[in-house]
Amino acid sequence: MTRKVLIAYDGTREGREGLFQFMEVVPLQDAEIHLLAVVRIPTGMFLAEGYVPEPVLDQEKQRVQDIVDEGVKLLTGRGFRAAAHLAYGEPIEEIVKMARALPAQLIVIGHKRQTSFASRWWKSSVGKSLIELSPCSILVAVCD
Repeated sequence: MTRKVLIAYDGTREGREGLFQFMEVVPLQDAEIHLLAVVRIPTGMFLAEGYVPEPVLDQEKQRVQDIVDEGVKLLTGRGFRAAAHLAYGEPIEEIVKMARALPAQLIVIGHKRQTSFASRWWKSSVGKSLIELSPCSILVAVCD
């Protein structure tokens, strides 16, 4: 059975550290790796009735697509097979949704103590925790 791994990736130093630690700690070249980047549209981008201007959305979508493509390139350069995925919404809900859909045996995230990044992965806007909702184990790559 091929192990399925979901890597939540946002292109930050912490996100890259998650990739690198995953490749060192979990040498599963035969694993099915899914790299997920979440397009989170800040509330300030919404106009009346929840409308987001198309150019703004397209620009953000391309920025996040470039990030996830970079992550796939880093993985494939080290012999891993990886698929890129984009999701739209709250990062925690989207990570959990994809982990359940795969189904993943492992979620990998990067983390730096005392940053807003930490709250992005650990608490959603509705106060749900990734640890509470995760359907599988989580590898946390801590970056100082």
